[in-house]
Amino acid sequence: MAIVFKSRVFAVEVTRKRFPSGREHEVTVVRHAPSVVLIPITAEGRVVLVRQFRASVERELWEMPAGGLNPGESAEAGAARECEEEIGMVPGHVERLCALYPAPGFCDETLIFLKLSELAPPPPHSTRRPDEDEEILAESFAIADAKAMLERGEIVDLKTAYALSLI
Repeated sequence: MAIVFKSRVFAVEVTRKRFPSGREHEVTVVRHAPSVVLIPITAEGRVVLVRQFRASVERELWEMPAGGLNPGESAEAGAARECEEEIGMVPGHVERLCALYPAPGFCDETLIFLKLSELAPPPPHSTRRPDEDEEILAESFAIADAKAMLERGEIVDLKTAYALSLI
């Protein structure tokens, strides 16, 4: 096994694996920590989306807030942290919905979907903010309006499309 590339977000590993057939093949795997996908629901029943620039596709996207888990951090704690960092709210209730592999053909990342409710402002002394490379605009939408954005092609992020199917 050899790590051929390592960044702050992921590593690329090249190795040989024995498959169930008994044959060995060289495989390249993107190693990525689990991530949480938040479905924040306001007291009025609206969903909060974030708009941010994604350098990989060179455009701004509407997405569900999301982020990687820190080592040893539970999905629920990570979701609460990301909620405060990305939309400036603290959830009173966090419900784990499901976990899926978004791209198992080459990546081991797990996306953990969580519904967050009872949103409230953070304590005044909170220091949680978006990461330095994140320029995020949070906005709440009626759920029907967010789903219409998907149908019109205004939401093109797959994790967000799936998350909208959960509410």
